[in-house]
Amino acid sequence: MFKILEKQVFSPIIKQFIIEAPKVAKSCKAGQFIILRIHEEGERIPLTIADYDREKGTITIVFQEVGKSTTQLGQMEAGDYIKDFVGPLGEPSHIEKFDGPVVVVGGGVGIAPVHPIARDLKKAGNHVIGIIGARSGDLLFWEDKMREACSELLVTTDDGSYVRKGFVTDVLKEVIEDKGKENIPMVLAIGPQPMMRAVCNLTKEYGVKTIVSLNALMVDGTGMCGCCRVSVAGTTKFVCVDGPEFDGHEVDWLELGRRGAIFKPEEQKAMEHHQCKCGSGCGGAK
Repeated sequence: MFKILEKQVFSPIIKQFIIEAPKVAKSCKAGQFIILRIHEEGERIPLTIADYDREKGTITIVFQEVGKSTTQLGQMEAGDYIKDFVGPLGEPSHIEKFDGPVVVVGGGVGIAPVHPIARDLKKAGNHVIGIIGARSGDLLFWEDKMREACSELLVTTDDGSYVRKGFVTDVLKEVIEDKGKENIPMVLAIGPQPMMRAVCNLTKEYGVKTIVSLNALMVDGTGMCGCCRVSVAGTTKFVCVDGPEFDGHEVDWLELGRRGAIFKPEEQKAMEHHQCKCGSGCGGAK
């Protein structure tokens, strides 16, 4: 059992937990993920590690309530225990000193997992330009942490309710044109699939290498089930063991999107049963 030490609510749907998991904290690196299970019959939920403290033996996760399992997770409180907390899983981010400014892009809850990567890139001696964005200002979080992790930080919101109006791709285009495409060795983007795909479409036009962290359908997290397979440069890869980071220009985004939508009807039905007040699965309509 793994204890929730702290809970922070960023918005009605975005929550942060600090979990007591000393063995995971001792071994994890930026870019890796964990898989948790709330209880014995719970769904296995993969979440990228947002932060860690080796001395305290803690792991920080940030998640958005999008279905039954993440909604149940969000209803837990500090002092509660999580049944399983497995990790670190996946390959860590490749950290090196690049020749030129590195750009990291975090969209929505993707701001959290991009944070430790930006921090390690900066520690490696890089000039890190951070771009973070959300649909609105009330969904934006960790601005202070990202300012500390990056050399400079640019913030945007889709609706213009905070700082400036625009998408992260609008800001990224400005940065590339300002710095010169030949001077930016790498862009790393983490966020919703449409955002990462849009970033890749943009950077491909400029010929700028782009790494993305994929959050595919996943069951065991060890490469056995094949559920998280994705086509990269025409070759089948498994997000859990080969990733989660890949060259975004080589990802088959269309296939990835189709696979991600396979269980949408079942997810909706599970959520309706969870919300039902009468026990009939009516979704709370009665």
